[in-house]
Amino acid sequence: MKILNHSFALILLSFSLLSSGCASLPSNIQPPSRVVDYHVDGGVEQRIEEQRLQDGGGVSESGVHLLDSGMDAFVARIVLAKMAEQSLDVQYYLYHSDLSGGLLTVALWQAAERGVRVRILLDDMDMSGKDRNLAILTLHPNIEIRLFNPFMRGKSRTGQLVTGFGSVTRRMHNKAMIADNKLAIIGGRNVGDEYFQADPNLEFGDLDIAITEPAALSVAESFQLYWQSDLSYPAELLANVSVDDSDLKRAELEIEAFAAKNIDSAYVQASMNSDILVQAKLGKMRWYWSQVDILYDAPEKIQLSRDKTEFHLSTQLAPVIEAVDDEMVVISPYFVPGKSGVAFFQQLRDRGVTVKILTNSLASNDVSIVHSGYSRYRKDLLKMGVELYEIEVNAIANVEKKKKKEKKEKKSRMFSGSKSSLHAKFFIIDRETSFIGSLNLDPRSVVENTEIGAVIESKPMAEELVSEFNRNINTIAYKLVLVDGDIQWQQHNDGDVVTFDQEPDTSWWQRFSVGFMRVLPVESQL
Repeated sequence: MKILNHSFALILLSFSLLSSGCASLPSNIQPPSRVVDYHVDGGVEQRIEEQRLQDGGGVSESGVHLLDSGMDAFVARIVLAKMAEQSLDVQYYLYHSDLSGGLLTVALWQAAERGVRVRILLDDMDMSGKDRNLAILTLHPNIEIRLFNPFMRGKSRTGQLVTGFGSVTRRMHNKAMIADNKLAIIGGRNVGDEYFQADPNLEFGDLDIAITEPAALSVAESFQLYWQSDLSYPAELLANVSVDDSDLKRAELEIEAFAAKNIDSAYVQASMNSDILVQAKLGKMRWYWSQVDILYDAPEKIQLSRDKTEFHLSTQLAPVIEAVDDEMVVISPYFVPGKSGVAFFQQLRDRGVTVKILTNSLASNDVSIVHSGYSRYRKDLLKMGVELYEIEVNAIANVEKKKKKEKKEKKSRMFSGSKSSLHAKFFIIDRETSFIGSLNLDPRSVVENTEIGAVIESKPMAEELVSEFNRNINTIAYKLVLVDGDIQWQQHNDGDVVTFDQEPDTSWWQRFSVGFMRVLPVESQL
């Protein structure tokens, strides 16, 4: 969704920004990957089977572990990299070159050094200026990197976003990491400090899941489809630079220096005492064993007409949503239902289905133009009886404060004061079925970009997610209500209710800007 931060401002720029001369993508020649023998029994498979036996999981069931903490989600990825014996497949929309991104790169490098085949597939949106470094990494015999739907090199990206609107603006939004085709992590998080509690100024509230086989194999199969797609270009093919083994040696020294510099950092030390490691050491990690179906868009979705819905994840997901009988709880950071979505929720309400929706407030939303697309539907949703909540900008700090107060412990100052923004994407049907993945409920995710997610038929897990929602919703979010036809925001604070008549924690300029953007005919791109 970061693409939308600037895209509509870019449309207003002069075409003089476009670079002169001709530029095009090179012929996409994909060298074969190193073959991996997955028939060899490995440590990952052994640990999964031990956990399955310990928990009484069925042989056809997959284990699912919730990663709702940013720190736990980071540690899980590092552990996955350290556990891998044969292969690591990594697929992300954004991969930042910051503390957590650097530490994950260190873990991937170390895996490659011990003989693991490492394949990294990244959307090209976040890769500007990184071609040389990527090309150097691919000199390692065990590292391959490909970029999805790349921009043309030698030509302004700004110009391409303008002239290629509707094609280059369609991106691979998938997020996945798979070890040995046996264990995978998918969900809402990209790679970056704001996703993993490493940014003191911003923290995304998000949700990932770790999944065992057999569902992990389906995630691996989806990765392979994208890896082999003609939209995936080898990084060294795009770089158009000359690199050699001396560059690789310098990269190795830089990676080692980065690891040494940060080994004693507060973040790394905190990660060593993360909840997930404590649980693992005590043998108390909670795995939900159930039927898990992995759904994903076909990579060719972004090449074909938007009405070719047989390639869409949403087509596979529709029967799950339509089967709701009693209750639907939706968490989506970017929520733009459109007229069809409003009509669907009206049908649910007409059947007596309880609908609860949590999304970002204007203050917490990192993509304000999406808020303009969402806000036009709020009154209609409230009128039909949908329970609508918007995240507070200090939500995560509020939850931590509540936890510390309940435990009568001093509040940790390590991540205090950070701005909160909702980034999790999941929903729960009838407290029995959950969908968790990268899919936002907006036109961009449903129609434009590619996504991945899991349908999990676990009643205990669904009940836990709903209970957590109900337990914390008044701490983390404003409840929206209609009073005499106008929206009010209710904030619950230690038993008291504070009411706001306009978007809380915002300036008049933010409210004016969003109001102005509501008249733009851009909803299909939100």
